[in-house]
Amino acid sequence: MNSTAATTPRQASRAGRAKTVFWILLGVVALGVVIGVLVSRSANTTAAPDDAGQLVRENGRMLSKAPDEKALLVEFLDYECEACAAAYPFIEDLRTEYADTLTVVHRYFPLPGHPNSMTAAIAVEAAAQQGAYEPMYQQMFQTQTQWSHNQQDQSAVFRGYAEQLGLDMAAYDAAVDDPATRQRIELDVADGTALGVVGTPTFYLDGKPLQPDSLDEFTAAVDAATQD
Repeated sequence: MNSTAATTPRQASRAGRAKTVFWILLGVVALGVVIGVLVSRSANTTAAPDDAGQLVRENGRMLSKAPDEKALLVEFLDYECEACAAAYPFIEDLRTEYADTLTVVHRYFPLPGHPNSMTAAIAVEAAAQQGAYEPMYQQMFQTQTQWSHNQQDQSAVFRGYAEQLGLDMAAYDAAVDDPATRQRIELDVADGTALGVVGTPTFYLDGKPLQPDSLDEFTAAVDAATQD
């Protein structure tokens, strides 16, 4: 399944669709993010926990669990981050291609320079509490250009997404209003900050930072990690 034989149509399509956009956006966003994070992070999050720096927690959002897990990919992401949206289809393809052997975990990391990033994370976490993490996160990235970088509060837009997913809206509203939901997100941010995360998307493969120079290198690293 994971051999490095001839390039498949899926692999060719994936590379052609995402290669240029992903890495250009990643570089642009990273440059703009570092200063804002360093200046604003301490004022916008809770203090790091005693066991700070964990990549995975029991209450973490597991995007997909591999039945024959060989490797673990962790992504710190921001739903209002253009680079995260550009990476989204590539990561979805990896999930499909390595479904049997690659477990994928998401960690919230809303950036202070994005006006609705925390609001979006709260909406996704509220949906996740009803077992709808995956469809809500996908909706955020598929519609990002419609709501992102808007100074107006987008809570009503996100609530509309929850309604479209058929969620219990009373429970959704209660979760959005519950301070524990934001605290859950801030715990991810504290972990990421303790680990040295300063921008999104930031990836870890089997506990080590993954910083490839291309999508081909990214895929090769995953392929190597998922081999017997």
